[in-house]
Amino acid sequence: MDLNLGAADEGFRQEVRAFLAEHWPRAKGSAVAGPEAAAFRTLATERGYLYRAVPKAYGGSEQAPDPVRGRIIREEFAAAGAPMELTTPGVKMLVGTLLEHGREDQKQRFIRKTLLGEYKWCQGYSEPGSGSDLASLKTRAELVGDEWIINGQKLWTSRAREADFMFILVRTEPDAPKHDGISYLLLDMKQPGITVRPLREMTGSSVFNEVFFDNARTPADWIVGARGQGWKVSSSTLKHERDAIGSSQTTEQLFSKLVQLARETVRDGRPLIERPDVQQALARIEGFILSQKYSSYYQLSMAAAGRETPLLRMTAKLVATDIGHDVARLAQMLIGDDGLLMPTQDRKGPHRNAKWVNQIMGSLGNSIAGGTSNIQRNIIAERGLGLPREDRAA
Repeated sequence: MDLNLGAADEGFRQEVRAFLAEHWPRAKGSAVAGPEAAAFRTLATERGYLYRAVPKAYGGSEQAPDPVRGRIIREEFAAAGAPMELTTPGVKMLVGTLLEHGREDQKQRFIRKTLLGEYKWCQGYSEPGSGSDLASLKTRAELVGDEWIINGQKLWTSRAREADFMFILVRTEPDAPKHDGISYLLLDMKQPGITVRPLREMTGSSVFNEVFFDNARTPADWIVGARGQGWKVSSSTLKHERDAIGSSQTTEQLFSKLVQLARETVRDGRPLIERPDVQQALARIEGFILSQKYSSYYQLSMAAAGRETPLLRMTAKLVATDIGHDVARLAQMLIGDDGLLMPTQDRKGPHRNAKWVNQIMGSLGNSIAGGTSNIQRNIIAERGLGLPREDRAA
C-alpha cells in the first residue's frame, strides 16, 4: 500500500496550511465557537474547504468529490485547531438527507440556515417501546386539508428544548406493513401542541428529552420523500449519523487526550504513563485505533475510485464504539476517585476530571446511537457475510 500523495495533493496541503496561517493564526485548542469562528467558517466555505458536498445555491462550496483532498482538509484544520463544519444534528444528519431526498423548495428553505447554525434541529425517532425496532413506532400523522396533524410521543430526543425544528418519523398509513406506513416530516418545534420534558441523566445533566404531540401541525408539503416511504429516507439519515460516530479522526483525537491524561496524572510520585500496565493498556487501544485508521485509508481509496463500502462504514461505527468503551475503562482507572464524583458535584463548578466522567458515562450511549450495535452486527452478518437470517420466532 502506497500512502504517499502526489505532487498536486501535496501542493493542495500547502495551500490549506497557508490559508490557515493567514486566517486562523492562533494556538491549537482556541475556541471554535462564537462570531469569529462563524466568520471563519463562512470564509473557509467560500474558499472551498468546508461543506464541499453542498451546492453553492444552498450555502456550500460545491466541490467535486475528492476524498483525498477532503482528508487533507480535516487533517490540517485539526492540526491548526481551526473550526470545522458544525456537528449539530441538522448538519450531520438532515442536510445530507435533504440533498438526497428533499424537494428544491425544502433545500432552499432549510439547508443554508442549518449550515450557518441559525436553524437548530432535533431528531424525532425513538419512542417508548420503539427503539431498536423503530419500524414499530406509533406516533401518527393524519393529513387534514393542507396540514399534517400529529399525535404521539418521542423519547430520548437530544436538544429538543433548544431546537427550532424536528425531523420526525410518523405513521401515516396505519393499515400498511409497518415499514411501508411511515413518513418523514419536518416540524416547527415552537408551536402549541408540543410539550418537551427533560430527562435527567446519570451525569446530572438533561441533554435528552421526551416530547409529546397533541394535535401538533406541520404543512402538507413539509414531507421529505414520498408519503409512506419515510423508512427509506430515514436510512440516509442513519447513514450520515453512523459516519459521524465512526470517524477514525474522532477516535484518534480521543486517544490523544487519554495519553495526555496518563502523562499528567501522578500517583505515588510518578506519572501513570510510566507504569507497565498503563502502557500495555494504551498499546492495546492504539492497536485498534491504527486498525481503524488503515481501514479508513482503504475506504478512502475505494471512494476515490468511485466504489462504495457500506458494510465497512457500519463496521467503522462498531469499532469506534468499542474503542470508546476501552478508553472509558482506562480513563476510569486513571482518574481514580474523581470517577465517583458527578461532573457538577463541586458547587464552584465542574471538577478537574468532569469531562472524563462525562465521556465515561456517554460512551455507553454510542452502543445505541445510529442504530444499536447488535442490530448492526446482524446486518453485517446477514448482508455482508451471507449468514442465515435470525429465527425471529426463537
